Amino acid sequence: MQIMHPLLELTYGRVLDLLPEMIFVLDSENRIVDCNQSVKRLMACNGSELPTKTLREIIPADEWVRFQASLENGGRQRNLQVSFLKRDGSAMDVKMDVDTLAMNGRPYRIVIARDITEQKKKELEYLQFANVIHYTINPIQITDANGVMVYVNPAFERVTGYSRDELIGRNPKILNSGRHTKEFWRTVWHEILSGKVWVGEIENTRKDGAPFHTELVISPIESDQGEVVGFLGAHRDITEQKFLQRELIRSQKMESIGTLAAGIAHEVGNPLTSISSLVQVILRTTQDEFTREKLELIKNQITRIAKIIRDLVDFSRPSTHVVRPTDVNRLVREALSIVQYGKKVHDIDFTLDLADNLPRLDVVPDQLSQVFINILMNAVDALERKPGSIQIHSLLKGSEVRVAVRDSGKGIQPDDREKVFEPFYTTKEVGRGSGLGLWVSYGIVKSFGGEIFLESAIGKGSTFTVVLPARES
Repeated sequence: MQIMHPLLELTYGRVLDLLPEMIFVLDSENRIVDCNQSVKRLMACNGSELPTKTLREIIPADEWVRFQASLENGGRQRNLQVSFLKRDGSAMDVKMDVDTLAMNGRPYRIVIARDITEQKKKELEYLQFANVIHYTINPIQITDANGVMVYVNPAFERVTGYSRDELIGRNPKILNSGRHTKEFWRTVWHEILSGKVWVGEIENTRKDGAPFHTELVISPIESDQGEVVGFLGAHRDITEQKFLQRELIRSQKMESIGTLAAGIAHEVGNPLTSISSLVQVILRTTQDEFTREKLELIKNQITRIAKIIRDLVDFSRPSTHVVRPTDVNRLVREALSIVQYGKKVHDIDFTLDLADNLPRLDVVPDQLSQVFINILMNAVDALERKPGSIQIHSLLKGSEVRVAVRDSGKGIQPDDREKVFEPFYTTKEVGRGSGLGLWVSYGIVKSFGGEIFLESAIGKGSTFTVVLPARES
């Protein structure tokens, strides 16, 4: 084959001019001896002129050194990335393949270059987008079209307690708290599969079993053809916000119930006193055994009602007891000594682990002692007269004194945990509890600026933790 200018002239015409890639023919001195029309179009050349005499003139100096080293290696080179400088001064990112060709006993290099400027721009945009997602404080997850997680950012790992390796390849149902119905999730899937964005609040479960709440936005990820190929889930952790909302509602409820309790105590207390007086009179005047037996039963029930009324009154009216510096450990020991006299504690192993460095707290000793008695009695009842253990710990954590009572009982159902501090709510059998103990205890602790927390697992027991602010030194 005789080489003629242009070099790429073939029997069927310049077929290479039909290709979208830029094609250069270089001699042994790396001079450009021919190129196709894509070179002239993309490099903004006029007519039949070449864009330059050598590639070195259109490749930046620092990149030419690397490119020349690749050429000197000889043989076929693939996917070399450099920049071309166009006549207008703008840069073009290209990816090149280089091969050798011998014609008429002379060596030539064929350079096939593809313009990847837009591709590099998209890669940069993707990198910037990926960095934003990776370092944002909001938990982010990306799934494929089947809902399998393919990416989670560090914030998602922190809020869920799972590592990236534990989440990738898994369905998000691993976090399912069971709070939302199947119908709820069917509606979500219907929305996002149709290409719509879904926004709502959900409750999930951390790896350690603790609940966490988020505002979730699920956005479909679509291909260029409009097909849904995945989903991006952006969360905003509102667990603390939900907790504060519950505390506000509880506080308002306590205030309302306190006002109601005062009225009930007044309206019920006076008639009850009259009934109690009549029972006492009849007991002194009758000798009939049947009558006396029934009157004693009435008297016992009146006493029970009177105790409930006293609890209501104690809760609803401001404390008249004296606040004074108090040794919390002493109150814990006294409360335990009272509880241990009961008939239901014979098979219970009590463990005391009280810190020695606790400061004295400004509280009403009798009231705080009642709190510990109530919590300990609940722990005893949770064991249901079966062998078990109750552990009492106290410690100083920062500016707070914490007293935790942990039992090995049956645990408390998730739906009951938020209700245990409500008045008249009890999981015990009828007649075994009024449902006021924890309610009153909660009110007492709150009056001292403290808090009571509950942790529980079914079959593993419960822990009530009383947190009280320490005195400022």
